[in-house]
Amino acid sequence: MMIPPRAAPSSCIRLLVSDIDGTIIGPDKQLAPSTLAAAERLREAGIMLCLASSRSVRGMRMYLGPLGIDTPAAGLNGGEIVAADGSVLELQSLDAQAARLAVETLTTNRIECWLFTGHQWVIRDAAGAFVPREQKAVQFEPTVVESFEPFYDRIGKIMGATTDYPLLERVEIELQAMLAGEVSAHRSSPWYLDVTHPEANKGRAALRLAAILGVDPTELACIGDMDNDISMLQAAGLGVAMGNAPAQVAEAAHFVTATNAENGWAQAVEELILPRAPTA
Repeated sequence: MMIPPRAAPSSCIRLLVSDIDGTIIGPDKQLAPSTLAAAERLREAGIMLCLASSRSVRGMRMYLGPLGIDTPAAGLNGGEIVAADGSVLELQSLDAQAARLAVETLTTNRIECWLFTGHQWVIRDAAGAFVPREQKAVQFEPTVVESFEPFYDRIGKIMGATTDYPLLERVEIELQAMLAGEVSAHRSSPWYLDVTHPEANKGRAALRLAAILGVDPTELACIGDMDNDISMLQAAGLGVAMGNAPAQVAEAAHFVTATNAENGWAQAVEELILPRAPTA
């Protein structure tokens, strides 16, 4: 289904920047055989693939090898950009006072609160409802602390988690208003709210990845499914929303593919990206 775009989609694509959760992996958090085959077809066509996620790059590594990715990756919604050899190219930390206010707001609203700092995932409650889910997803254990106080000067991302989806949406709006210009606050799923440096967004990250790889922004394609993907869909020469994306995300894209449970990522590659390969 085509969505009325801001401008015509690009006719030539050299780089695809993809979200992970809800996009390139299925609901089971696995890479489908069709996805791996589509990634191979991208390589054969001369189209580079990068991943950009709300996860830290450490929590993305289990997918980089199987996908054959040898390009930089953007983690923490662009708060960190890491080269293929593991060297850090960019790192953006939240202002300490803004981070405190964000944590206080989440805590006051009884929203589970975590910090991501460097390679650490820091939590205060090991029995938190969403901890097992996140640990399974990122495949490393959290650091449990009594207080976040020692970490406020080096936070890459604050994450709030709750099953109260309407509450999370209200707190997202509250943080955007209260800390305008000081943080970027967007939901990465119906149950997760990410708070990062104001310049740490996927749109900027996708453009930085393109610049690092020598790709013109008009030759950049992006694909995602949630609010934190909107900025990169809008920055891309070709923006694709997943079929499981909410309406506001679909409206930011040129095209909508099938859901992540229906091989939507592979479908987008085959039908929308490969026909625009430089050699096509």
